[in-house]
Amino acid sequence: IRAIADALDARAPKEPDNLRSIIREWRSANPDRSSSPEWDRLADTTKKVWGNALDAIEAKWGDVPLAVFNDPRMKARIVRWRDSRRSTPRSADIGVTVLRALLRFGELRGKVHNNAASGIPSIYRGGDRAEIIWTEDEIAAFSAKAAELGLSHAADGLRLAATTGLRREDLVSLTWDHVSAFGIRKKAMKRSRGKRRFATVPTLPALDELLDELRDRHRAIGVQTVLVDAKGNSWTPDRLTKAVGKVRDAVGFVHVDQETGQRRTKHLHDARGTYATRLMTTSDLTDQDLAMIMGWSPEEVSRIRNHYVDQGAIIMALGERIGRGGVNR
Repeated sequence: IRAIADALDARAPKEPDNLRSIIREWRSANPDRSSSPEWDRLADTTKKVWGNALDAIEAKWGDVPLAVFNDPRMKARIVRWRDSRRSTPRSADIGVTVLRALLRFGELRGKVHNNAASGIPSIYRGGDRAEIIWTEDEIAAFSAKAAELGLSHAADGLRLAATTGLRREDLVSLTWDHVSAFGIRKKAMKRSRGKRRFATVPTLPALDELLDELRDRHRAIGVQTVLVDAKGNSWTPDRLTKAVGKVRDAVGFVHVDQETGQRRTKHLHDARGTYATRLMTTSDLTDQDLAMIMGWSPEEVSRIRNHYVDQGAIIMALGERIGRGGVNR
């Protein structure tokens, strides 16, 4: 009986104990089995970016036994892997971020006991874009060049971003149902501190004027999005980014760091900083107010307020408020 039991046990399929096993548990490759709740909660854009990183991780570490990741020396190997990809620093950092999230998932499932990817610093230094904004003159020049290239609808996206502060995914998914006489209220596509918060944009004269203009754009049957392309169809995030990038490159807009001379390309997302700058320098809004408008958490507003707005602009705005008697003495 014991021999029969041993033989049956030997024939039973063994659960793999390599990194690929928790990759498959986190993000299912089997159409008949769903992915984990942790993976399903990710935004579609995050799944796309992280999915590419996960493929690279599987190619590199998929066959490595999970026990190896419990060895403290594994951290140094991950750092060497990150450094070997330093020609694309952002991708290298994303790879470490995804590996860290994967191992944290493995910890929760009792598969690994040490997150060897934790505490590894980033090597990409272009991530802090707080000081990069689109100026009014640049937006005007961008719109003129877009019209010249037949891409005026791309300029609509940049102008709406600078007037609402909405993220790219929220810009392309914004419909007229989200717009009321009092402003825009839309559930943000991106999570902030694990929650999808509402982005609430008050109706201001500049926004009213732009929305009136956008209402007259040709739309294909059934299209209800505020932004549309030249054919009247809704934009996808990637298509809008590429269209904005094409006009930007034609104009030649870059941001030059005044201290280092480093030149960095301006992105559609930088228009969000333009909107935040306008609010922080022309209003008395609190962190809570800004959080509601921008779709951030109040803690995030407090943390980045001094990064999105030049300190000189803050001081000048405060001086003007003091002059008007708007600050309690």
